[in-house]
Amino acid sequence: MSEELSLIMDDTEVSMKKAINHLEAELVKIRAGKANPQMLDGIMVDYYGSPTPLNQVANVSVADARTLTVQPWEKNMLQPIERAIINSNIGINPQNDGVMIRMFLPPLTEERRKELVKRCNGEGEHSKVAIRNIRRESIEQIKKLQKDGLSEDAAKDAEKDVQELTDKYIALVEKHLASKEKEIMAV
Repeated sequence: MSEELSLIMDDTEVSMKKAINHLEAELVKIRAGKANPQMLDGIMVDYYGSPTPLNQVANVSVADARTLTVQPWEKNMLQPIERAIINSNIGINPQNDGVMIRMFLPPLTEERRKELVKRCNGEGEHSKVAIRNIRRESIEQIKKLQKDGLSEDAAKDAEKDVQELTDKYIALVEKHLASKEKEIMAV
């Protein structure tokens, strides 16, 4: 029984770490005033009929604090890349000079900063819900073990451990959100 409990605890922690990793990946995509190549992660370009990630058809780099450049590996990919960036609705207008695409990040207004903070909080809420669902599933597994003969004390201790893990990871979500909000609101 104890190895089944430790297996449940390990699975719980691994799943919660995945939720945190997902949150970190989503927060990187939300711009905070500085140019960051990861802002364009998730943009799919029509590459000869098949959707392909932007970073697989072009080199994305930071020219300066407010400028991103996209250098396609094939010149005929300029139009599809430009269209994909416009359609991605990230709030940046690409400028095509025939060789590369430049994107100038406008300074964020106070209103836009608040919108971005709300978006971050929404992502944080998704992560918290995911972590709580993981907790619920783990506690259900512990209750099944209890029906199969696990002592009540051991089950209560395991549930307490799962709750402590949940609290730890929810605090981590809060910490990530606080640092991202500070980054966004810094002028």
